Amino acid sequence: MKKKIDKDELVKKGGKTFSEFKEFISKGNVIDLAIGVIIGAAFGKIVSSIVDDILMPLIGVLIGGVSFSDLSFKVGDAVITYGNFIQNVIDFLIIAACVFFLIKTIERFTNKIKKTDEVIEKTVDEVKKDESIQLLEEIRDILKDKKED
Repeated sequence: MKKKIDKDELVKKGGKTFSEFKEFISKGNVIDLAIGVIIGAAFGKIVSSIVDDILMPLIGVLIGGVSFSDLSFKVGDAVITYGNFIQNVIDFLIIAACVFFLIKTIERFTNKIKKTDEVIEKTVDEVKKDESIQLLEEIRDILKDKKED
């Protein structure tokens, strides 16, 4: 009992799926996410280099010429390289601090934009109120004129 596959129906469904995928991938959020991942990976490499090549040697000199990459101990046949772990923790802290300050900066600009939008909205509301008051005054004046006639 094989089900016969209609080629036209298969092409139609495939075309619909492809157009849905095309719509999804062309949305700004997906592209922004991809750019963020690429920049984040490059930034991670820069931070790792700063930590491995600049900070850790300086910290090692300050604490007595210790190379963190050499810090390790043996448990049976296993070698625990806790110096690399320390370097990775410092990498993480630097990246987390950069992301924190980036988010704080974005929030500051977003709040300024929101405040500006609120001022504009308030001004527009005041202008609208002024127009409605003027209209009501005109109606009042017309009604007064009609009473006097």
